[in-house]
Amino acid sequence: DMAEPIQQLTRNNNPQERQSIPFTLIQRKEKLGDLLYEKRQYGKAKWACIKMKEKQYEQSICLGFMKLMRYICEQNSSGLYLGITVPIVTIVHTNEAQSAMTQAVTVAYYLPEVLQDEPPHPFDSDISIEEWPATIVYSR
Repeated sequence: DMAEPIQQLTRNNNPQERQSIPFTLIQRKEKLGDLLYEKRQYGKAKWACIKMKEKQYEQSICLGFMKLMRYICEQNSSGLYLGITVPIVTIVHTNEAQSAMTQAVTVAYYLPEVLQDEPPHPFDSDISIEEWPATIVYSR
């Protein structure tokens, strides 16, 4: 099922073709010279998002990512490969008291700059295009 998207990604797996999302570095945490994480602020932008709720957290992330890859690799209203932006963001959801994680996760893909004004529509109705306000992200 994922053969075509993986082949498309492999054909387009040139690091120069990966667009890094513009951000402002807020904090950088290192230990013994190794980067542990960065706290970044991304500006207001449009993202393709999918919320998944499988039995296992890792399964939700994997399935959500695969659905987004189909959108990126031509299963969209433009019929074109959209290009890769990094990082792909995973949002972990908590209960109302914020005392425990829930099974639900959101996997999100930043739409490349050239698509921000008019993003292609996904064929998969589980994927939505959302405009996020300036957002704090922890990246590793």
